[in-house]
Amino acid sequence: MNLAILIENTARTFPERPALAFGTDVHSDYAGYRRTTAALGAAFRERFGLAPGDRIGLSMANRPEFYETVWGAWHGGFTAVPMNARLHAQEFAYILENSGAKVCIVGPDLAETFATVARELPRIAYVIVGDERWRALVAHEPQPIQHVSPDWPAWIFYTSGTTGRPKGATLTHRNLMAMTLAYFADMDWIEPTDSIIHAAPMSHGSGLYGLPHVAKAAVNVVPASQGFEAGELVDLIRHYRGCSMFAAPTMLTRTMNSPAIARADFTNLKSIYYGGGPAYVADIERGLDVFGPRLLQIYAQGECPMTITYLPKALHDQRAHPKWRERLGSTGFARTGVEIKIVDEDDNTLPTGEAGEVCVRSEIVMAGYWQNAEANAAAFKGGWLHTGDVGSLDDDGFLTLKDRTKDMIISGGVNIYPREIEEVLLRHPAVLECAVVGKLHPEWGEEVVAFVVPRPRESVSASALDALCLDNIARFKRPKHYFTVDALPKNNYGKVLKRELREQLKKSGG
Repeated sequence: MNLAILIENTARTFPERPALAFGTDVHSDYAGYRRTTAALGAAFRERFGLAPGDRIGLSMANRPEFYETVWGAWHGGFTAVPMNARLHAQEFAYILENSGAKVCIVGPDLAETFATVARELPRIAYVIVGDERWRALVAHEPQPIQHVSPDWPAWIFYTSGTTGRPKGATLTHRNLMAMTLAYFADMDWIEPTDSIIHAAPMSHGSGLYGLPHVAKAAVNVVPASQGFEAGELVDLIRHYRGCSMFAAPTMLTRTMNSPAIARADFTNLKSIYYGGGPAYVADIERGLDVFGPRLLQIYAQGECPMTITYLPKALHDQRAHPKWRERLGSTGFARTGVEIKIVDEDDNTLPTGEAGEVCVRSEIVMAGYWQNAEANAAAFKGGWLHTGDVGSLDDDGFLTLKDRTKDMIISGGVNIYPREIEEVLLRHPAVLECAVVGKLHPEWGEEVVAFVVPRPRESVSASALDALCLDNIARFKRPKHYFTVDALPKNNYGKVLKRELREQLKKSGG
């Protein structure tokens, strides 16, 4: 089973349907998409001497050629290693070296960066999209699909590396096919007239959500900006029918706060699946008011892509339910084919309502970290994937995440979950963003500290935030210090880097 069969089947039935678009311009139909990927698969083998299973690195800002490269790699039986375009040259070099990639396809905007990488790793063949070498690859004579085992690596996803070196989560053809089928089981049906807009990085979740859209002959749309611009997104939704998109919660917030929202028409908007970071209840409620009943929440990891739990559109809109807000604060319930349990530090299963580490078992869980036996032993204790997230299950099977295990604050021997406090602080109308971390304390071990970003042209006092906390959570949980900042440090995927905030506290004597 090779994932490339999805394009083969779609192109046979819907050859003239648009497959890839750049802004409002069609880049290729499915017949052309099929030909290009078949040409690339053959060219990788014949021009570079690659054998099935060899790795092909790729890094570029969102563009149609990203998908041509990924599916071309699969067509030839190779493994794609997508890298976020915003990484540093040293990070690119590490991933390429660690994965053993033999070829790397690079966007034209990264040519200078990869010239530096090439000096460090000259053994790799580098191709810049759009240059003469690239044009020769896509003009190569197509050849049939290289059939591979379902357990053959298809995509190696390197973690963001917020602590230590990133690890390569190895996703097989079986994993990604199971993910694709679970989309139809849980999320949405897709028609050939539908579309998906890739405003989030295609090297991450957005790229994976393109698979079910290829399977059903929908068009994959890359914004002309090659990323997220709220005004452009509003205009693309107006242009394309049956629009879906993956978005980080920060993208939803920025869109709602954009002046472009005044001209928005969401008639064509079908679904927004959000995840990849904390989604706060206040923001979700506002999102429902702005976008309508089109929101789905997903909880997943690169190790179990896009498919652990979900909160479907119908439950977002179930305002009369007595647990409505409580459920909005959860990540929903287990996806089709997924098992979840909560364990303590000794790997004992915890009863309903108790918080512990979230563990997952499913066909969608990665095969393992690429050539990292030590990490695999830690991740797969007892045959379950240990996510590193702290959460609890209620009587109805809804999972509520507390925090990452490394972000939990222990003060006076008591576990404090920053997200609970952040949910409260965000209720203040003047607070745009916030992050709660632990600061070292000689007596209590840690004390709670909050970093707060006010909305433009607004301010908020520590006393007002303190009063809000005292009205809503236990006194011992409230922050002991509030720091007003212009912005929170974030990684390439928009996740707040709490380790950097903790480092700031250490440097200041915390």
